[in-house]
Amino acid sequence: MARKAKELSPLEVGRLATPGLHFVGGVAGLALQVTPLGARSWILRVMVGGKRREMGLGGFPDVTLAGAKEAARAARAKIKEGIDPIEDAKAKRSALSAARAASMTFSEAATAYIAVMEVEWTNNKHASQWRNTLTTYAYPVIGNIYVREIEQSHIMRVLEPIWLTKTETATRLRGRLENILDWARVRGYRSGENPARWRGHLDMLLPTPGKVQKIEHHPALPFDELGDFMVKLRQQEGMGARALEFAILTAARSGEVRGAMWGEVDLADATWTIPADRMKAKREHRAALNDEAMTLLESLPRSGDLIFPNKKGEKLSDMTLTAVLRRMERGDITAHGFRSTFRDWCSERTNYPRDVAEMALAHTIGDKVEAAYRRGDLFEKRRLMMRDWGKFSGKVQSAADIVPIQRKRAT
Repeated sequence: MARKAKELSPLEVGRLATPGLHFVGGVAGLALQVTPLGARSWILRVMVGGKRREMGLGGFPDVTLAGAKEAARAARAKIKEGIDPIEDAKAKRSALSAARAASMTFSEAATAYIAVMEVEWTNNKHASQWRNTLTTYAYPVIGNIYVREIEQSHIMRVLEPIWLTKTETATRLRGRLENILDWARVRGYRSGENPARWRGHLDMLLPTPGKVQKIEHHPALPFDELGDFMVKLRQQEGMGARALEFAILTAARSGEVRGAMWGEVDLADATWTIPADRMKAKREHRAALNDEAMTLLESLPRSGDLIFPNKKGEKLSDMTLTAVLRRMERGDITAHGFRSTFRDWCSERTNYPRDVAEMALAHTIGDKVEAAYRRGDLFEKRRLMMRDWGKFSGKVQSAADIVPIQRKRAT
């Protein structure tokens, strides 16, 4: 049995400064250890299973004399019960460490998920939109909550305030919450059902998005105004204006045009082949180039791989085409909206089948049965349609005279 030392007072303990082990009394084996550098900590010397052990009880003065005595008595009580207090403390620390390693807050999970997935996102705006919506609406509510603890009530607190007023944003946010929590479950940070899932869960608690608010489409130019618009557009200088013109003539997306490469264009066959990695549906798309689009291409200088480079020879930004519209004082429409202008023209001014128009727009076929049977890309029919679209773009509907297309060739 450890010998009992003279019981020291708190004042006497505070004066201990000689390096070594100083037994303070009150509890057998309790001592204050002083190092050569002057650091002081509590040590409990005990016999466990027939072996002498030394157990650290914390530093002094953070742990007071009274606190050290209380901890020492608790340790000796465990020994009497057949428990090794040192191994018991190690086990608890290990369990705590494991629990911390297996814990992740929602904001940490979201950051990790985005880091994993953004390598698949070809549009840089995608990751920014994820981060912005989560930072604005989710993090203030559930950002610091462990993902394992997130329940339906938390998700509702995030979505309900914006579900009726910002329905489209709320719908996208819900999907992002669901994806992050699914990722956390697969990684072992949570278990059970996903509280952000829609079907059979939140659809019972929140109004159907389509019935809450009519989806707003990209503002589009009425097709009868296209000819007059094209005359004014061709008077605009700069690559941004030429890119917008090409996008209209091909009914292509802004990103597809801004990333267009000379190597993708077959001038002899009047065909533009966009690789799958630059397409929204991740499938290669062939676009038929009408005479107007070919004339435009032939007028452009070739100073690099990009067809529409900026002044630094780099890809145009996603705001360049918008800036052209603003200079023309047409902030009421968008570059993407010209795809709707083209689609409306197809439906109301032509007899081309719906399939031909949809393929020209590179839209994904929604009906799986239809997609399975429709193997071709109706390219020759699309070529005829794009030829007519090019001619239509040069007709000024609101003027008495048709303004011919004139372009100065680049040298």
